[in-house]
Amino acid sequence: MSTRSVFSRFYGGEISADIVGRPKLWYSISGLLLVFSIAGLLIQGLNFGVEFKGGSVFTIPASKASIEEVRSAVAGGGVHGETKVQKAGGDWRVTTESLTSTEVTKVKQNVSQKLDVEANSITTQVVGPTWGGEISKKAWQALAVFMILIIAYLSVAFEWRMAAAAVVALVHDLVITAGIYAWSGFEVTPATLLGFLTILGYSLYDAVVVFDMIKEVTRPLGPTSKITYSEAANQALSSTLVRSLNTSLVAILPVAAILFIGTTLFGAGTLKDLSLSLFVGMIVGTYSSICVATPLLVQLKEREPKFKQLRENIARRESSGKRQAKAAKVTQATAVDDVDDVPDDDGKAGTIATPAGVTVRKVVQQGPRQQPKRGTRQQRRSK
Repeated sequence: MSTRSVFSRFYGGEISADIVGRPKLWYSISGLLLVFSIAGLLIQGLNFGVEFKGGSVFTIPASKASIEEVRSAVAGGGVHGETKVQKAGGDWRVTTESLTSTEVTKVKQNVSQKLDVEANSITTQVVGPTWGGEISKKAWQALAVFMILIIAYLSVAFEWRMAAAAVVALVHDLVITAGIYAWSGFEVTPATLLGFLTILGYSLYDAVVVFDMIKEVTRPLGPTSKITYSEAANQALSSTLVRSLNTSLVAILPVAAILFIGTTLFGAGTLKDLSLSLFVGMIVGTYSSICVATPLLVQLKEREPKFKQLRENIARRESSGKRQAKAAKVTQATAVDDVDDVPDDDGKAGTIATPAGVTVRKVVQQGPRQQPKRGTRQQRRSK
């Protein structure tokens, strides 16, 4: 069977994947990703932008100048610390250390002379570290409120086990996205935080769709049901798998265009921080809602007495069915074992098969009966 045929059958719903039945595989993959991400956070660390650690930002309208010319012009104004130069549309965005008003004026004058631009057209922004701390505080508060609302909603709309599985998946997405962001070296800006909050919404959307279908499929399960909770949940997941993949793919494509095409061809450097967090977060969020949240939910539900008893009942019925099938095979095999030797018509020994439990009376043919020899009439008279 060709790969295209398998792909078509999968999208047509003819092939279902056993995702719930392989939790160790998915947990192992997630464990490796988490280790990789945590290592990035510890070794590389997040590269916080000027909005968080403070500094001065110059926006220079010199589209014809090169990046080296811009950096040299800024450094000639008395800037000795680290300087970051980014292309922002048709302008240059230069980030330096915190400067005084006198130092800012000196930099603007030197850039105006070197790059042949008017000093009044160069905009500046000085950000103190205190403002960055306030942003960080607000971001953590927003994340905490978001988590509380999500737990409350899922607990009321579904149950606490689904809420716990969804929260684990969300934390999983945040850590992996932050780790990959750390390895990339991109700046963490307020747009990055918006991207992080956005990916939580995408991840939660996929989880809610899957959980809702699982709730509908598993509702009729009872002591006499023929499938376990795991099997029912896997059927529900298979029915929504293609929908989740299509939704995520449609959302990822424009983000990928911004990340790879916008930043490389058009130099939209200010968008790469947002697009990277969205791109990684959407992919990881789709994976976690399917391969992490759902198997975790199934493991929590299988511990309930109701579904534990259901699994035991099914196992008992299967065991009884196997014993009956085995007994039937033994009966069928012994049905041809009762074989008796009987002589054929020619007096030779033959065989006849009889069904089990039927007694065959052996009849041995003695041949034609011999009549006693009689003498002649004279011999009888003489006697």
